[in-house]
Amino acid sequence: MNHVLEIDGVQLEFDGRKILSGIYLRCETGKITGLLGKNGQGKSCLMKIIYGSLPCEKSVRFDHISIVESFKRPDLLVYLPEFNFIPKSLSLRRVFQDFGLEFSKFQDRFSEFATRDKSSVGSLSGGERRLIELYVIVKSASQFAMLDEPFTHLNPLQIEKVKELLIEEKTNKGLLITDHMYRHTIDICDSLYVLTNRQTYLTKSVTDIETLGYARL
Repeated sequence: MNHVLEIDGVQLEFDGRKILSGIYLRCETGKITGLLGKNGQGKSCLMKIIYGSLPCEKSVRFDHISIVESFKRPDLLVYLPEFNFIPKSLSLRRVFQDFGLEFSKFQDRFSEFATRDKSSVGSLSGGERRLIELYVIVKSASQFAMLDEPFTHLNPLQIEKVKELLIEEKTNKGLLITDHMYRHTIDICDSLYVLTNRQTYLTKSVTDIETLGYARL
């Protein structure tokens, strides 16, 4: 059964300045939805609004049922923020245990982590730490996952492996991705929105990205 996540009716203002208005976004299980936008357009804010950690006027619906604080429903939605969220003091073994995942399957895919399950998160490089956090979120048992800058700090080989992982995992959930490395997002997404002038626009072709002023391709 396919599941649908929708958001609209967003009104977000900071100090009297309107940040988001006229938003509509739809994600479905079995698909990767991309969200592009220049710095300062409100992509991270929109994800936080969907997650429920940034209060404002909005309508967020899972299969037509309104959910105000999605962060209380990890069975419906999990979120990879743009900042690190796993404590440095935890071992990789503990992290994978907490998320109910097998470290062996992770190291089979990313061999550079072989036999490092006792290492602390704080001992990892920025890219390694990002990879761990990305993996446990993507593999979580949830209908949807939002990923804010998932390719940050990753090397080219890791990025290609992550793209393969996301394509595989979309058979289990819906994925919403935003990343400034937009070509990687475009490569794997099934639908693509551009956020500009406080609104979201569903693109019909790659040329729409140029028309909307996001990038020249």
